[in-house]
Amino acid sequence: MSLDILFIHPNASKKIYQGLSNEHSAIEPPIWAGMLANHCRGKNFNVKILDCEVERLDYISSAKEINNFNPRVACFVVYGQQPSASSQNMEGAIATSEELKNLNPNIKTLFVGGHISALPRETLENERSIDIIALNEGVYAISNLLKVDDLNDDKILKKIKGIGFRNQENFIEINQAEIIVPKKLLDTDLPGIAWDLLPSLKMYRTAGWHSWSNNSDKQPFAALYTSLGCPYTCSFCMINIINRTNNSEDISSKDSNIFRWWTPEFIIKQFDYFAKQGVKNIKIADELFVLNPNHFMKICDMIIERKYDFNIWAYSRIDTCKPQYLEKLKKAGVNWLGLGIENPSSIIRKEVHKDAFKNVKIIDIINSMRDAGIYVAANYIFGLPEETKESLEFTYNFAEETNTEMVNFYSAMAYPGSPLHLEARKNRIKLPSTYSGYSQHSYDTQNLPSQNLSAAEILSFRDKAWDKYHTNPKYLKLLENKFGMNAVNNLKNTTKIKLKRKLLGDKI
Repeated sequence: MSLDILFIHPNASKKIYQGLSNEHSAIEPPIWAGMLANHCRGKNFNVKILDCEVERLDYISSAKEINNFNPRVACFVVYGQQPSASSQNMEGAIATSEELKNLNPNIKTLFVGGHISALPRETLENERSIDIIALNEGVYAISNLLKVDDLNDDKILKKIKGIGFRNQENFIEINQAEIIVPKKLLDTDLPGIAWDLLPSLKMYRTAGWHSWSNNSDKQPFAALYTSLGCPYTCSFCMINIINRTNNSEDISSKDSNIFRWWTPEFIIKQFDYFAKQGVKNIKIADELFVLNPNHFMKICDMIIERKYDFNIWAYSRIDTCKPQYLEKLKKAGVNWLGLGIENPSSIIRKEVHKDAFKNVKIIDIINSMRDAGIYVAANYIFGLPEETKESLEFTYNFAEETNTEMVNFYSAMAYPGSPLHLEARKNRIKLPSTYSGYSQHSYDTQNLPSQNLSAAEILSFRDKAWDKYHTNPKYLKLLENKFGMNAVNNLKNTTKIKLKRKLLGDKI
């Protein structure tokens, strides 16, 4: 039986994470590839998945493997589980698709993901190895495309909603947008992840801090979505761009802030599967898991009823993480909550439309989480538009004084699809010249300047802040007391790896 479509998770981990890619960065299961594959399989198409990252395939090896499968359509899935990941994953996707076209130009290449949805025309104009793109989340567009007998027939392709393509005369066609999967149809039209088409979950590993005490506990690892999208409109985020049903060039993620969720009854089946597979470490990849109590509290109830012993990492906002939820979250195994603090200054948060929790005391919420036995992964962003040297120091000092179990320090980036990206283009601010330049950890990272500081000044502060925080004796003592010396030693091994930065004058 011929293969209709091969869903490909590309690999560019060394370029995206530098030395961290060897042992310290997570290797996450490609959730979107798994969901799209399951949808298409439900439409009676023959599908497979190739995870180039977990298989550790380079570009040439990836292309050879795709060619061996000989699919009608090679679909590169450039989604990611954090806002930056879609654009940075284009690095490996493009390099692999170019190698594939050299091997076998007859295999149709299809791209889908956040970067594609944000910049459909530009992507087709710049990348000759892409034949077709699927806009927004791509679910219906892809399965409708697979119904077409002749993928070279421009007249037929023009009738398919939600795709773009380069026609036989080399002109770019961007078709009318397709709808996204409605909330009421998520359980049936996007029915979970095709785990049986992926490698063993023993091959995937969680981030080091998720399992601090022992590196051997990082595997197996699983991840899932229980909801899609976000109701908020933060200027630095592009997560909602896959909800867009308007192909205009000036549409950003804030114009499509839609929140959808699967039923708890459907989601618990995924957790049942993880338990049977012996998985302990689980990432709930929702932009905000702790948002709708009718949703997440029911899921927690079902996990508790089954007496599962999971180590779950999920995300919350400060203002949605109510103290009355914490006991049940902890009992269900939610040991880690990622908090999007971004900046302790309400003035700077307001500028990027994240001021809803201005009257909430951040430290009080963190303390209530600690009282419940939940570890805090605090996320901060350096370099938002009104950032000054003083505000950078204020943010760092707040993080150090708070001394949470884990921190992420990010530099503000103009991710395609975000309002900050549109503003940067409008104001002719320098943007990344490579896809890996959208990665926080790459050599060619190109973050945004603020109104008062250069991009280099902000990046330098971020990198020094990360080292300073993670070598602070106060923080190391916290790790030792809560997780043991193995955690401290694992962290020390991580801090030995220094990221090189082109923007800061480093040479490779």
